[in-house]
Amino acid sequence: MTRFFCSWSGGKDSALSFYKMLQQHHDPAFLLTMFEESEQRSRSHAMPMEVIQAQADAVGVPLIIKGASWGTYEAKFLEALEEMKSDEVYDGVFGDIDLEDHLKWVQDTCAKKSVTAHHPLWKLERRDVLNQLLEHGFECMIIAVQDSKLPDTFLGQTLSEDVIQQLESFGVDACGEEGEFHTVVVDGPMFSQRLSLVVNGIHRESGYSFAKVELVR
Repeated sequence: MTRFFCSWSGGKDSALSFYKMLQQHHDPAFLLTMFEESEQRSRSHAMPMEVIQAQADAVGVPLIIKGASWGTYEAKFLEALEEMKSDEVYDGVFGDIDLEDHLKWVQDTCAKKSVTAHHPLWKLERRDVLNQLLEHGFECMIIAVQDSKLPDTFLGQTLSEDVIQQLESFGVDACGEEGEFHTVVVDGPMFSQRLSLVVNGIHRESGYSFAKVELVR
């Protein structure tokens, strides 16, 4: 059994990677989420703190956050690795599927702190990732779309076979590995309770439309 942290965006790929480690009877120690410098929204998916914290509570694993600009991202990430190593966590889990550049960054950066990076989804067929998400009962809400690729009508929709086919009809990869869209997981096999989210508007920034989501308690 390996104690591990999960690089947690709150989206489908990190959640499925986390679950695969649980299936192999490894021991989750932390979720690590990188936030914007203000620590109000997650850096990758622009999720509010309360949503990421609610996910961590539902999974039952402590959350570590680091606020960073893109310029300080690596330094803050390394700072988090050092902190987790002090708690004897030397392994990290990441949701990469097939983007070589990102895999190299993760492995090279983790190596600087002698942390082993694990990629449970690596080289899976992208459609297989989606099939596994549906088979295991994950509920994933689309919370961001790349404006040049998809309309904002997808915001707030739940990934299903029908929605996947609609995404593919726009000529995009329905796994979103190229950044066409992002998701937030609201339920799954390791969640103690389902998160209830509502969409209250749209925030547009850097060529993306983000759903403004709020947690309903």
